[in-house]
Formats: sequence, C-alpha cells, structure tokens
Amino acid sequence: MISFRASPARSNRSAALAAAALALGLAIVPAGAAEHGDGHAPPADSHGGHGAPAKPIEPLPVKARGLPVELTRTLQLLQDRIARGSTQAHLAQRQLLGHIEQRLMALDPEAWTDAENVRAAVTFALAGGGPAALRALLKSGKAPEAEQSLALGALAYLEGREREARAKLAGIDPRTMPSGLAGQLALTQSALMVREAPAKSLELLDLARLLAPGTLVEEGALRRQIFVVAQGGDARRFEALAIQYLRRFRRSVYAGNFRQRFAGALTRLDFDSDRTRIASLERMLDEIEPESRRDLYLLVSRAGLEQGRRETALFAAERAMGLAAPDSQPAAQARLYRGASLIVADGRFEEGYEALRGLDRAEFAASDAELLDAALSTARQIRTPSPVAEARPAPPPSASRPIPDSASLLRAQEALARAERAMDGATGIP
Repeated sequence: MISFRASPARSNRSAALAAAALALGLAIVPAGAAEHGDGHAPPADSHGGHGAPAKPIEPLPVKARGLPVELTRTLQLLQDRIARGSTQAHLAQRQLLGHIEQRLMALDPEAWTDAENVRAAVTFALAGGGPAALRALLKSGKAPEAEQSLALGALAYLEGREREARAKLAGIDPRTMPSGLAGQLALTQSALMVREAPAKSLELLDLARLLAPGTLVEEGALRRQIFVVAQGGDARRFEALAIQYLRRFRRSVYAGNFRQRFAGALTRLDFDSDRTRIASLERMLDEIEPESRRDLYLLVSRAGLEQGRRETALFAAERAMGLAAPDSQPAAQARLYRGASLIVADGRFEEGYEALRGLDRAEFAASDAELLDAALSTARQIRTPSPVAEARPAPPPSASRPIPDSASLLRAQEALARAERAMDGATGIP
C-alpha cells in the first residue's frame, strides 16, 4: 500500500496560511478540492451514454509563491478591509502581524536568496510589520545584491535614519516593483520627501494611489495628500481630494483621525477672507451622512475658535445647530461655539452674551466648560472695561476680536501643532 504524505515545508506553509486566514475570517479550500470536485463520478455524455473520458485540462503555468509572499498578501487583504471600515480586521491585524513576523524569522536563511521573498519581507515591514524581519534577512547575508538597497533603505526608514533611507530608496522606481510593494514604496518615498520637496512628495502620493487603488495604501496616501495640500494653501485641490476621501473612505477605521485633522486643516484655508470657500466647505461636508456632518461641523467650529477664525466658527456652529436635536448635547455645543463667535462679531455682542449666559456649565465636558468660562470672562471685559483699559487710547476698529487663550485652548493648539509635526514625519500608513 502506497501512502501519500505532505512535505514538512508544505505542512508548515498550510498551517501559517490557515492561521492568517482565520484572522481574516476566510475559508481555506483543501488542496485538491477543485481538482476532484464534490467526489461524485463524472457525468455521462450529452446522449446519456458513457463516451470516451474528456482530456484532462492542463494546469496554467503559475509559479508557486514563497511563504513570505503568501503571508504578505494575506496581511494586505486584511488591511484593505480596514480601509473599508472593518473594526474586526483592525483588531485582528496585531495578531496577524505577530504571526507573520514569527514565520519570517524562523525561515531557513536560504529562503532569502529569492528576490521575491526579499521584496515580500520589505512589503511586510513597511505595511506595519516593523524592522525585525529585515534585520534577520540582512544578517543572513543571503539577500541578492540587487535587493540590498531596497532592504537597507526600508530598514533605515523604519529605524528613523531618514537621510540614509532617502539615499538608498531614491533610485528605485516603484513602478518596477511587484504590485503589492509598488504603492507601499511610493508612500514611503513620499514621507521621506515631504519636508524638503513637498511637490515631489505629492507626485509620489499620486503614484501610490495609482499603483494601489482601493487599498489601505491608497486610503493612507489620499489622507496624507489632503493635509500636504492644505499646508500649501491650495483650496481647490484640497476640496477635490477631500471629496474623494469622504466619498470612498469615510468608513475607514482611520476616518476618525482624519476628521479631527480635517477640521483643523479647513480653518487654515482662511474661509474668513474668501466667502466662496464657505460654499466649498458645504460641498465637502454634504458628502457624508447628517449625524457625521453635524459632528464635523462642530469640530470645524471649535477649531475655528481656537485659531481665531470667527466667520468659520460661526458658520460651522450654525450649520451644526441645524443638524442637531434641540435638547441634545451637540445642540448645546453648537450654541456655545456660536455664542463665543458672536461676542466678537460687530454689532452682535449682546446676542452672543445672552446665548452664553443661558448655558449650563454642567452640561459640558471639561474642555468645553473651560471654553464657556473663557468666553464669559471675555464678554464681561468687553461690557465693563477695566479702569486701566479706559485710560489707554482706543485701538483702531477691527473686524474681529479673538477670544483670549484659555488653558484649554492653548492645549488644543499645541495638540494640533504636534499632530502636524507627526504627520510630516509619519512612518506608517495611519
């Protein structure tokens, strides 16, 4: 009797894929299932008899992929579900990353003689897997010479050695890389150039989106692109890109982070000095459902107050009020932001002051309660100037009088600044 037994390598690979597929919620089809169908005898010919057996179909000449390639593709499938909003996939990602790292670290050093495996390991590392597998790969001394710059550049990037990473990766065209790595590499090159050459960085983000459509790489590239454009003050392109993101990726697991920074970016585009941009803001926010639109208007209004953009803050607060139930917490927030905007608006001080006086401090979270205190303090100073202020010459008329910075506003501004610095030096997709 002849027994057939899978080789140890194939068993290990099947076990690894099964574990990875479990994280994805996918089913693994047993080997040979497609070949043998459901186990029944082949059907008779069309005339009811049993003619000559059909000639077997020759298999396509598809090259078997190495374990690093298979595992990296599984990770990318999981991450693409994260871009579509799967919180389960997001929770499973850490476990899958750890599993893949262990499998790559345990590979025989000879596996790294295959350039395809080296590129898969680089893809894994840049997609969130970290530098450990790349260190093991390079330590083996088996990687082909042609792949050395790629692996060394990726490792330098992940370890924060940006100058070395730029030198190693600059000469590599992402379009020559496998599809799984191409977009990821363009995204990495863009992050390395965003400070020194923002225009080139934007080109690379365009390329990343082109090379990896519908993936987490495209979601991350589009998200970064929006904020690079905002820093450059290109309102028209900012609007076009933001609408694309809100239409296609608004359910992404990372969309919450996007909305916080999006609100800050909106106010930096100076809606106060260009009224046509108010219509632009409406067009962008009309892309999302009413409840999320209300919350985003509140974020924009609060950011407007923090940055002294009174017109933007007032406009966004009034739009949020129209989308909130009258007695709800969002409605109270909108009234607070509207009142704080009105006390520094020409001819509308009393309206704003009365609105603020009618608010219950206990209804608000700590940061909004501090804002209410700061706004009321400012209003009282405006209504009853101090003797020292009366003795001073009156300042020239101003279109707006910003609310003095409270401790909460200063903290918020510092947080926004830190977020911008983090964006400039980000080392991963999110």
